[in-house]
Amino acid sequence: MRIKGKVGHKCICALIDSGRTHSFINPDVLSSQPFVVSKNTPMAVMVANGNKMVTDLECKSLNFSLQGHEFQKDMRVLDVKGYDLILGLDWLTDLVPMLIDWGKGCIQFQKDNREVQLQVNEETAEIHLCQELNVQQEEAAGSEVLVAHLFLIPSSRQNQETTSPALEAILKQYSEVFQEPSSLPPPRVVDHTIPLLPGTQPISQRPYRYSYFQKLEIEKIIEDLLRNQLIQPSSSPFASPILLVKKKDGSWRLCVDYKKLNSATIKDKFPIPIIEDLLDELHGATIFSKIDLRSGYHQIRMRLEDICKTAFRTHEGHYEFTVMPFGISNAPATFQKLMNQVFKPYLRKFVLVFFDDILIFSPDEASHQEHLSKALALLKQHNLFAKRTKCEFGMSQLEYLGHIISSQGIATDPAKIEVMANWPRPRNVKELRGFLGLTGYYRRFVKDYGSISKPLTNQLKKNAFQWNDQAEKVFVSLKTAMSGASVLAMPDFKKPFQIETDASDKGIGAVLMQEKRPLAYISKSLGPKTQGLSTYEKEFLALLTAVQKWRHYLMGANLS
Repeated sequence: MRIKGKVGHKCICALIDSGRTHSFINPDVLSSQPFVVSKNTPMAVMVANGNKMVTDLECKSLNFSLQGHEFQKDMRVLDVKGYDLILGLDWLTDLVPMLIDWGKGCIQFQKDNREVQLQVNEETAEIHLCQELNVQQEEAAGSEVLVAHLFLIPSSRQNQETTSPALEAILKQYSEVFQEPSSLPPPRVVDHTIPLLPGTQPISQRPYRYSYFQKLEIEKIIEDLLRNQLIQPSSSPFASPILLVKKKDGSWRLCVDYKKLNSATIKDKFPIPIIEDLLDELHGATIFSKIDLRSGYHQIRMRLEDICKTAFRTHEGHYEFTVMPFGISNAPATFQKLMNQVFKPYLRKFVLVFFDDILIFSPDEASHQEHLSKALALLKQHNLFAKRTKCEFGMSQLEYLGHIISSQGIATDPAKIEVMANWPRPRNVKELRGFLGLTGYYRRFVKDYGSISKPLTNQLKKNAFQWNDQAEKVFVSLKTAMSGASVLAMPDFKKPFQIETDASDKGIGAVLMQEKRPLAYISKSLGPKTQGLSTYEKEFLALLTAVQKWRHYLMGANLS
């Protein structure tokens, strides 16, 4: 909702946004008047275009008015485009109870024992283009003149390749795979079960309390789940509480807190694929397609006798899932088990599956047409549905499991590298651990990662965190190293491998290679005892570490 108001004597445009947890003020408003702005804890904010901005300034007790009504609120300073103020959930909750009519654009609430009504400004002015020569004339006539720059915004997809007519024909042939399911999934050999530990009594918890706005969201979500037959009314002795989690697009996801039920569930040890092992299968592939299943968990039925265990409570009722819910123990194992069973004839030949991410890879266009057709036929046969907008077909390069894959090899995802490069200075162990966890995901792409990051990992020890100039220098060095990560080749197990090692006073390292191209890096810093070894001993330690780390590559292969 857009509402006009004033900050001091300046007219402003405010956006009331219940999807924002905090309220923000544009720094342009502050620059025109004397306001006190102070430093605050840095906070990352996701803006409308999907980018993240960081704000570390706050304007305390800002006085402003909306349609003649006075308000006061602490505001974070953020360079938002298009608005002077953004009034978020923190401002709205100060005014509850309130009535919001989104259709009429009206907000009603009590303030200082008086009823206040705010009405969205709907007046629209005529907009027309004017020539540069007429700008002064328009301004003199009292018109508001805006200067706009137009830029081409590229598609969010990394690849702008078009799908070939042959592949489009295959997709059209299996168009029902990309439709929304019209009924519940059929019972299968792999339905989700909830085996409980012996002696477990029905688990029942009181529902959590929710805000007025969340109750409305919960009711809408429940209505949608009932309409799609994903849940049904329950009289089960089991009951778990629910909570709402905001998704990237600003909408809400209903999550059931199955923590107590999960702790009483016997765990399924079905193996989950190792990402590095999956990527090692791609040697020789030049064309790729990626299929993303639509709400994958909801395409698996609950076993009839276990439906009652999924029961949950809301503020208005008691329900249970007919399909496998999110957040329940063993769900990943069940899903991977089904995917492996469905694609078993083609796994590692031209199909890789990691939960609901299905990759089809081929050496050329002709074989890819055949491979894609076979994969889609299996999805159709097993009543599994994909989301077309999240799929990519016939690509020479695409993102898969956080990596960019192509015929040239495997590279880091630029989006994740950008997150690392923009990571703010850690203020505590938790934030430092988050940064190292993110960089560690790509450690095999970076030469000497272990040695570079060692001073930072030392700060994870108990009572060791102390950010100083040396830590800042290492922090920047690690960011630089991540930005220059290598493109790794895909292993060809028919050809010999080479290992090159290196040792220094502080660490050891090695690179696994084929035909002079790196497949992976490892590095390790040395402790006080191993630092005292001779140069030959350190070199041998590096070789021993490399052979132990890469034994799954070297066993049965030639080593040169």
